[in-house]
Amino acid sequence: MGGIRVRTGIQVKGISKKIGDQQLLEDVDITCLCKSITGIIGRNGSGKTVLLKCICGLLKPDKGNIYILEKSGNEEALRLGSIGALIEIPSFLSNYSGLKNLELLYGIHNRVNRKYLKEIMLSVGLDPEKRKAVKKYSIGMKQRLGIAQAIMEKQEIVILDEPMNGLDIEGVQQIKQLLIQLKNEGRTILLVSHNHEDIEELCDAVYEMSMGKVEQKK
Repeated sequence: MGGIRVRTGIQVKGISKKIGDQQLLEDVDITCLCKSITGIIGRNGSGKTVLLKCICGLLKPDKGNIYILEKSGNEEALRLGSIGALIEIPSFLSNYSGLKNLELLYGIHNRVNRKYLKEIMLSVGLDPEKRKAVKKYSIGMKQRLGIAQAIMEKQEIVILDEPMNGLDIEGVQQIKQLLIQLKNEGRTILLVSHNHEDIEELCDAVYEMSMGKVEQKK
């Protein structure tokens, strides 16, 4: 008898990407199962961020296929509706507070619920009652706000590029607990980091990336 089939959240099949003379991705294969945390570890310049941009539809691979929730990932509407992402340094309206930024972003596709957005801010360790402008935020605070933005619309897939950057020890532990909570709620998480310890602790599957190539480690 066969086991229970687990649905695939993200499947990357043989994608390659070259810009100019630089081969950024080469025949990359990755599978992220639903309701799990998949990690990608690698040094700066290994191709991690380029891969995430391809998955999110921000870059088009030269060859290969990407499937989101077992459907072709080439449809922009599918990606926008299924993926919440934090890639590179988050960008916000610097003169507004963190809460106001979330309200504006959330309001593009949803009816604004201030109570819910305040809960999201608290979950990442930010005080929603403070009216400090984002331009006065520390790097860590901006990172927390970026994570809040990535999870607030409850997309089934969450992609986070170096989410622990700029966080102190307490902040790292808080975000780790949040990621585990999201997984337990049924979200599918793709986590990219250069920190082996964070990846090994959190992830059900681990890939290592180097010079545009990927090898599964766990």
